[in-house]
Amino acid sequence: MYISKEYFEAWMERIVDRFNRIDKTLDKMGRHRNMLDGELLFDNQDLCQLLNVSKRTLQCYRSSGELPFHKVYHKTYYKESDVHTFIRENLALLI
Repeated sequence: MYISKEYFEAWMERIVDRFNRIDKTLDKMGRHRNMLDGELLFDNQDLCQLLNVSKRTLQCYRSSGELPFHKVYHKTYYKESDVHTFIRENLALLI
């Protein structure tokens, strides 16, 4: 089967344009951060990675009242300032 050069180049241009649009969308999504009252929010996965602890350990911190949290649409979030306070107060436990 033979495809003309013009036809091939037109299709390649369409593909590249689509990749560029997808790339821009991903960039926008990457810059979008969850905020509450102008403050950065962490979810469970973010905080597990940041503190190098399990989800169960985070649950213990929440249950004991050591780590304040907010529920939004059944998802748990932690304010950045609360996380900083928690780290300062419990630094010895996390090391």
